[in-house]
This record gives sequence, structure tokens and C-alpha cells, in this order.
Amino acid sequence: MSIARLAEIVRHNQPCVVLTGAGVSTESGIPDFRSPTGIWARFDPLEYGSIEAFRADPARVWSFYAPRFSMLTEAEPNDAHRALAELERRGLVRAVVTQNIDLLHERAGSRDVVEVHGSIRSASCPGCALRVPLADVLPLLPVPPCPECGTVLKPDVVFFGELLPEEAIDRAVELARSAGVLLVAGSSLEVYPVAGLPEETLAAGGRLAIVNRGPTPFDGRADVRIDASAGETLRALARALGG
Repeated sequence: MSIARLAEIVRHNQPCVVLTGAGVSTESGIPDFRSPTGIWARFDPLEYGSIEAFRADPARVWSFYAPRFSMLTEAEPNDAHRALAELERRGLVRAVVTQNIDLLHERAGSRDVVEVHGSIRSASCPGCALRVPLADVLPLLPVPPCPECGTVLKPDVVFFGELLPEEAIDRAVELARSAGVLLVAGSSLEVYPVAGLPEETLAAGGRLAIVNRGPTPFDGRADVRIDASAGETLRALARALGG
């Protein structure tokens, strides 16, 4: 499928809202969770990624998260992150809604980022509600205690069994409904409620474009569908739009 066709759709169907998933961050060396070779293929998510598991044994859950936090802080934005930040600066992307928790969109320069699954930006204390920034959490690993009360901190990412941040998901739905085109990049559109955002765009009369390795449930309803690297495709899109 032609990059020129994708560029035409983005150019003529503003505003463009982008929804990104794990396929964007894998190009920065961050493993995905849900593919056949992803993290949940090797670790039971109910044992390491659920709120019930954290409440039962926070030290065990942190044994899983601690090395990943360190890896995420060392990862660098890739061409996909940089291209989206550039398109936002040029007024061709209104906002990025992301399922990723790694802060790479922000580090690449994107200013309007909606983190629907939380982020590694901070951890919070279940005991006294103190929020601790990432820079102060890292020295406390592998099992970070609250500096105020000593309770084990919880990373501010959405665990299985938790609701998505209300403000974030409400904004994501609002953006999807107002989008002239929703550009999905690196998401298989399997995890709800975020996977329902294309339906919001289509129901409101907007268009859908998908860049993802592998199929999604919305492929047949997309105006353009590109099965390729998010970094390579979005870099080419930025060039086609005049970058």
C-alpha cells in the first residue's frame, strides 16, 4: 500500500490523531507483551501483572518490573517517535494516544500525549498516597519502599484488574470522535477499551489508517493498511508530507 495514499489521507482529513501500541516501542528494543514471543508468553500476567498479585506479594511483582524499569529508562526514541513529534510540530498530528508506558513519545518531543495505560513516570504509595517520581524510584529498586511510610510503592502503570485512568480514557475517546483520521501505529487493536477507539472515529464519520505488522480486527474498514515497520513507514510519511 502506497505511502503517498497514506499521506493524502492525513493531509486532507485533519485533524489527525495517532494511536500507538507496542509495535512502535519494539523498534527501540523494548519487548512487547502479547505477541507469541512476547513477555506474557513467558510470564503469567495474573502472577506478575495483576493488581491482585501486587497486593498479595509486591516484592515478587517488583522482581518482574524492576529490570524492565531500568531497561525502559535506557531505551531511546526511534524513527516512529521522532516522525510523530515532527508531524505534531508541523500541525499535521493533533495528539498521540499511546498504550505504551515508556515515555518515549514525550522524550522524542511530542507535546500532547495521552497515556491510557499509565507510565513509568512515577510510582505511588498504596499506604499514604505519596507519588514518587521515577528518578527517585530507581535508587530504591528492586523493591522500592515509600520514603514517607515504608509501604512498597506501586508503579503508576495500569495492572490487570485495574480501571484505566478516567481522565486519560475520556480524552482518548474525545480525540477519536473528533479525528478526521485516526492513524493506528504498532497496535493489533486487541486490548479494550482502547481497541474500541477506531469504532469511535468511524462512527463519527472519520477515516481510519493502520500501520502494523500483522492483522487487526479493523483492517477491512481502514482506508489504508500498511503491514510494515512503524519507524520506516512514519519516517516516509513525514517526508511525503513535506518534511
